[in-house]
Amino acid sequence: MANADELRARFIDYLNSNQPLPLTGQENLDASSKAILEEMANRMKNNYPYAHPLYAGQMLKPPHAIAREAYAFAQNINPNNHALDGGKESSAMEMEAVAGIAKMFGWDTHIGHLTGGGTMANLEALWIASQIHPNKRILASAAAHYTHERITSVLGIPFSKVSNAIDRPVMDLSALEDELKKGDVGTVVLTAGTTGTGHVEPIAEGIALCKKYGARCHIDAAYGGYFTLCVASSPLQGNFNAITRADSIVIDPHKHGLQPYGCGCVLFSDPSIGKFYLHDSPYTYFTSNQLHLGEISLECSRPGASAVALWTTMQRYPLTEDGEMAQGLSNCLNAAKTLYSKLLENGNWILPYKPDLDILIFAPKCSRVSEISEASQTMFDKAEENGLYLALYKMPSESLKAVIPEIEVDRPTVTLLRSTLMKWNHLDYIGDIFRILKSIS
Repeated sequence: MANADELRARFIDYLNSNQPLPLTGQENLDASSKAILEEMANRMKNNYPYAHPLYAGQMLKPPHAIAREAYAFAQNINPNNHALDGGKESSAMEMEAVAGIAKMFGWDTHIGHLTGGGTMANLEALWIASQIHPNKRILASAAAHYTHERITSVLGIPFSKVSNAIDRPVMDLSALEDELKKGDVGTVVLTAGTTGTGHVEPIAEGIALCKKYGARCHIDAAYGGYFTLCVASSPLQGNFNAITRADSIVIDPHKHGLQPYGCGCVLFSDPSIGKFYLHDSPYTYFTSNQLHLGEISLECSRPGASAVALWTTMQRYPLTEDGEMAQGLSNCLNAAKTLYSKLLENGNWILPYKPDLDILIFAPKCSRVSEISEASQTMFDKAEENGLYLALYKMPSESLKAVIPEIEVDRPTVTLLRSTLMKWNHLDYIGDIFRILKSIS
């Protein structure tokens, strides 16, 4: 695996070779351009080693080589998937790729498209929700991504948080039903893979409650959606299987779909919602009577290169339960479970929750919340010094005490360590990660 210095050296060698930019047909770079590009390459050395398995901090998964090559090739054409006129073949690839994702969730009939990321995808889903149920509230749990509260504020949609269960950072079903009984709820957001702890909310029971009280259900599967490929015969299977009964789904191929940023996707089970996007643009949609993606999207210009990269990757890694994609995702699940088991067996760690997916939070064992936070910060810094990159996770102290009653609460919030083990080869490095953690504890 090439490090930053090696990548820079290769880039400088390319600049000095006097070769034209690959596939562009443009003239050679002049001396001034080369100097600027070399300065850029030097500046980009100032980064964390995101691609290395000892980087287990933020949700950064290196795009697969086939995705990078396809994206780079498409950029030589620079298609715009807003209209077929600007992205003829890349639009067709987008429709095929999106249909493949919908099929993964059991949908043969759907409407949807790619977006710049999960935030924009969720914005569209909640905007449609507000069109179907004007002035009705949207609910999401306290564990849901903050984007839902922010988006509803931007759109002027009433929003309420539902409290979490006592023993897990997922929506409390009793609290959800209490809200639904009020009769003013239009849509409930349930999360398949919270970005904080990677937990899967009670989707099957949540959807059943939505159906009972006439509310729509939106699944935010931006992080965890792809795990539907590898949870057969696991406790998570029922919740992932239930996603097919949702009204809308968001998933981020730029997380577990091996894609470059930004590539999100929004799906709706009922194609008739396309009527809410209806608009006329005679100067844009003029060469085809077929559906233009811009006619079912809030975004206008969008990079066709994202669709080309995703389509190409899905040809190499089909979304099947017996394929390499499923095996790679299983490795991620097993990496988190293995690290959890090692830390538990060691006995010197606080482990509030068993991992659902590939995210694990933990901390050095201490008696007070303040000590836990300070020890976590110290270990975070020491880990980086030893080549291990983690993240920090802040949670209410009372939530920690609910699962570990002996903890003494002397601050309202507590900081723990967080590892995101989302690379397929993270499983091979759990021994190294545990060794570093032991050495600095």
